[in-house]
Amino acid sequence: MASPSATGAAQPTAPATLEKKPVKFSNLLLGAGLNMFEVTTLGQPLEVAKTTMAANRKDGFTGAIGRIWGRGGVLGFYQGLIPWAWIEASTKGAVLLFVASDAEFRARALFNANPFVAGICGGMVGGLAQAYATMGFCTCMKTVEITKHKVAAQGMKPPGTLETFMGIYRAEGIRGINKGVNAVAVRQVTNWGSRFGLSRVAEGGIRRVTGKEHGEKLGVPEKILASGLGGGLSAWNQPIEVIRVELQSKTEDPNRPKKMNVASAFRYIYQSNGLKGLYRGVSPRIALGVWQTICMVALGDVAKEAVEKLTGEEVTAKH
Repeated sequence: MASPSATGAAQPTAPATLEKKPVKFSNLLLGAGLNMFEVTTLGQPLEVAKTTMAANRKDGFTGAIGRIWGRGGVLGFYQGLIPWAWIEASTKGAVLLFVASDAEFRARALFNANPFVAGICGGMVGGLAQAYATMGFCTCMKTVEITKHKVAAQGMKPPGTLETFMGIYRAEGIRGINKGVNAVAVRQVTNWGSRFGLSRVAEGGIRRVTGKEHGEKLGVPEKILASGLGGGLSAWNQPIEVIRVELQSKTEDPNRPKKMNVASAFRYIYQSNGLKGLYRGVSPRIALGVWQTICMVALGDVAKEAVEKLTGEEVTAKH
């Protein structure tokens, strides 16, 4: 009897096994290091400008810069950096990598999603986890730090950052230090979903223009342009960011509702400042997205090499 190979019969091929990508310490270290550099350089000043404009919606960009400078000169642009922005920067990447990796794997294994759709799902679920695990209380405390200086204007010494944190915790508990967390969650989910999709669309356009449609490696300027466009265009959801700031803000206004949720904050902002008010701070937010992209892409290779030398592991995270 002839063997199957002798008769020319096709041998069935086993389906490729889908494997979950491991989350390496080197990837976590790279993400934390790049995030810490980004926020400690231009990141926090742009965050402070964005938050100040969103909280004081009658101020233009120059008015916001003057207000920040009046709070403490150069140091005014770094309010909320230590410890809140540092805590957020050093932990949000780890949360995203762990959760997004698992969500992407499950989307492909359970629902047979293609890599593009699975990547968007992973980013959105990871962004949701970021909001509730670490970014909620960090963004709340950063906003409190930036907007609490009514006391200083009255000639009194404002409380320190940890004293402020404990005061809010004693008065309002966990809810108080996580005020606005639902708005943060909506922002993160829509941000990651749109950023991933828009960056991929921008990359496709750049590949067509440059003739790199067959998987050729993009240069650093091309990567920055694709990711920068994705990050900048993701600012379409700025209204939810303004609502988040309003929920967390310590700005005094007699017309402001005492107890606000996302819906009542939206109504208050729209009635007070119209559609324009819902997009206050969008310029520094776009600039922040571009700066984050420059840090991740332009410095990514240098940081990747340094982390690999330090840990002895190959970094597999994309930047």
